[in-house]
Amino acid sequence: MKIYLTGSNGRCWCLTRQLAGGGDEALNMYLSGTGLWRYALDGTRHLTLPGLHSFYVLESFAYIQTDDILIPLIPYFKGFMLDSGAFTFMQQQKQKSVAVDFDAYLDKYIAFINTYHIDQFFELDIDNLVGYEKVKQYRRILEKRTGKQCIPVWHRNRGKDEFLRLCDEYSYVALGGIVSKEIRLTEHRFFPWFIREAHKRDAKIHGLGYTHLKGLRKYHFDSVDSSSWTSGNRFGHVYRFNGRTLEKINKPEGFRVRTRETAIQNFTEWVKFSQYAERNL
Repeated sequence: MKIYLTGSNGRCWCLTRQLAGGGDEALNMYLSGTGLWRYALDGTRHLTLPGLHSFYVLESFAYIQTDDILIPLIPYFKGFMLDSGAFTFMQQQKQKSVAVDFDAYLDKYIAFINTYHIDQFFELDIDNLVGYEKVKQYRRILEKRTGKQCIPVWHRNRGKDEFLRLCDEYSYVALGGIVSKEIRLTEHRFFPWFIREAHKRDAKIHGLGYTHLKGLRKYHFDSVDSSSWTSGNRFGHVYRFNGRTLEKINKPEGFRVRTRETAIQNFTEWVKFSQYAERNL
């Protein structure tokens, strides 16, 4: 099972764990957080070329710039996933009062995938903006012009039968709507059905934005992603890996967050957790 850690500021590092009862696949957690990349690059032992191969990365295309420090490192990561970032792009354009041109955005997305030989990338899952028929049209264009299968992202508006069809046709599918609460917390109990049905059809399943620490032991996705490691810089806490799980230590009253040191600490501890998870979960 792969766990991709993501962030509102971008995407970065990953953790893997062995699925309990889920076969021989490891859980790979993809860490993300473009806004904090430069601190980690500058300050951790993991970000040497050999070290890069010890974790996974998930990044949003919406945050990638042509001179991004991330781009030349992509071939060295243990694994890399690219999110289309289409919904984020739409929000950015609205803030600038600029018309949204998803056709042009798709062209750029395809060009990036082809230029940098990206193998795992998500579709433009913007059903609520353009409708599912348009999403399927974009999917066909994306796959034709890259020559590769994308990872379709199921949303509840598509219905149960469409999830099963996607599992029949694709080797990797994703479950969307977790972060946005489209899938409510009380509905997480249905995750085993999605996972079981995907595996029955020989498809892997990715839980977008899901890294609830207790839930990772309970719901055996093949991969997930989350921005949790970056939360310390936003809310003033650090993580410590205790040999089994991550503990959160809140900032003492009256102290300020040291951005660089906090980013390095939390990234390092999440990498430790990811390596533990790969061996033990």
